[in-house]
Amino acid sequence: MSPQDETADPLQPHSHDPNPAPPSEDSSFKLVGVDGRSQTITVHDLQQLPKVSVTDCYIVSTGHGTSGPFTFSGVTLLDFAIRFCGEAWEQLEVVSADGFGNRVFAHELHQPDPAGPMLLAYEMDGEPLTREQGLVRMIVPSERDDALRQVKWVGAVSVVGGGKIRP
Repeated sequence: MSPQDETADPLQPHSHDPNPAPPSEDSSFKLVGVDGRSQTITVHDLQQLPKVSVTDCYIVSTGHGTSGPFTFSGVTLLDFAIRFCGEAWEQLEVVSADGFGNRVFAHELHQPDPAGPMLLAYEMDGEPLTREQGLVRMIVPSERDDALRQVKWVGAVSVVGGGKIRP
């Protein structure tokens, strides 16, 4: 893929208008396999995987400024992908319930940034995330200046290339 193709990708880092209203009180989200089949993932499902905490994370929201540092806890996106998508996937598309999304490549998860692994977080500072905080949100610890990759209110994770949903 050429650099021009990547900049045109709506799931690559990009600015977006702030959404001050949470789209839903439901913290579950859809996992969509390559074949289009989907299953619902809940916080309870995430809690069955190893819990990881990453300190010194910041939230940089469009129109809201920077807040933090926080300690986010949840499951690494890699552990999630291995458990629910198998090991043959190439990309995950993580999209919020309000339509903002991010594309994550397998190599990014297998070689995490020194700041910490990407998380599907369900806790902040030892407490469950509230509806306003995102319920389940994708945290990218290496982001300090902009949060163009972080996804609040995860609504769907779609598997791209080779993966399949495990029953």
